[in-house]
Amino acid sequence: MVAPGSVTSRLGSVFPFLLVLVDLQYEGAECGVNADVEKHLELGKKLLAAGQLADALSQFHAAVDGDPDNYIAYYRRATVFLAMGKSKAALPDLTKVIELKMDFTALKSNPSENEEKEAQAQLIKSDEMQRLRSQALDAFESSDYTAAITFLDKILEVCVWDAELRELRAECFIKEGEPRKAISDLKAASKLKNDNTEAFYKISTLYYQLGDHELSLSEVRECLKLDQDHKRCFAHYKQVKKLNKLIESAEELIRDGRYTEATSKYESVMKTEPSVSEYTIRSKERICHCFSKDEKPVEAIRVCSEVLQMEADNVNALKDRAEAYLIEEMYDEAIQDYETAQEHNENDQQIREGLEKAQRLLKQSQKRDYYKILGVKRNAKKQEIIKAYRKLALQWHPDNFQNEEEKKKAEKKFIDIAAAKEVLSDPEMRKKFDDGEDPLDAETQQGGGGNPFHRSWNSWQGFNPFSSGGPFRFKFHFN
Repeated sequence: MVAPGSVTSRLGSVFPFLLVLVDLQYEGAECGVNADVEKHLELGKKLLAAGQLADALSQFHAAVDGDPDNYIAYYRRATVFLAMGKSKAALPDLTKVIELKMDFTALKSNPSENEEKEAQAQLIKSDEMQRLRSQALDAFESSDYTAAITFLDKILEVCVWDAELRELRAECFIKEGEPRKAISDLKAASKLKNDNTEAFYKISTLYYQLGDHELSLSEVRECLKLDQDHKRCFAHYKQVKKLNKLIESAEELIRDGRYTEATSKYESVMKTEPSVSEYTIRSKERICHCFSKDEKPVEAIRVCSEVLQMEADNVNALKDRAEAYLIEEMYDEAIQDYETAQEHNENDQQIREGLEKAQRLLKQSQKRDYYKILGVKRNAKKQEIIKAYRKLALQWHPDNFQNEEEKKKAEKKFIDIAAAKEVLSDPEMRKKFDDGEDPLDAETQQGGGGNPFHRSWNSWQGFNPFSSGGPFRFKFHFN
């Protein structure tokens, strides 16, 4: 038979075994019959088995209130306190158990052979858990966090409700550079221990370091719900809230297509939090996106490249830089970026379409390029296109040349200039060309029928380079 003193001395670190012993004890308990109390005890037992400690504790509180002389109610409530890591709260209840039942034992007065063997096995296990706990603490003190984690893993397989051990393992994970595992343990500890503001604070700071400002804000709010005067939580809350507001504002500006203002917001993000590299990387990634969408290819390539130096596999930066390369007519570079991005995300339709477009444009560039003919950038406005066309049309009008060879060369040049103007000043035709299809190339058109723009010089005579389209009005003659 096992005396209660030898059991209670081990409860602080090995309380789960008490749950086995209390069931054995409960079978032989002789308490006054009280239907309501029995109901609370049974429901509390089920909740405890399900890990719902706070609810189980409420039931055992009710059982104690309903029958202050029921030692089983005190015993079970002590079990929950221990499960919550509140050994100090458990001791008065255990003392009350001894007061109410002097002959209380952890086993029946006349245990069977199997019950006695089970109790001895649990006590042996208890000793093993205490040994592992001691080794875990020694390893932690020696900064051997890997070993400490190994010991704590073994303990927590059995002592699943020990909040303090989970907090200790979380510290080890933090030291080992595994913040997400630390967050998992701290979340469990925040539920196992009431009013655990420290756990919520640590979870929030870990999310913050990972760049997840929204989850960080959510967790620090939980801390302030428990203690609105918590100094560290309040200071952290102000910082996270400010950063969160800047980021939300920047993203809204991006959705509205106000890229210059969004860029300014993200620059403010980097100034607000210069010490956490994750926010610098994410901010530059979004600035890179803004420059690319705002058709500022030089700036986009520069910032995207900075991001890719820090994160070589950043798919978003690769896509945005590829788009900037397309504007700069650097097709080989664009193809390389799209292919690299596709290696990391082969199911991304945007990458697949971008790669196909870049390959078409590379092929197209080896043929006739209307942008190069007019000497304008791919993102040139219509006014720039018309201005460039007028200048070149006057320069290369065949009437300017007397030599037959030069005149033939000028005729060909003039036809190309007119065709370029026709394609690039028409939104539908220009889109086709930008997508890698030449709308004036008979080979790329379906249905045949020839092409009205593949004409001889005679068909272009009388063309007015100063009109914006429509019928030809007069013929040029230069003396």
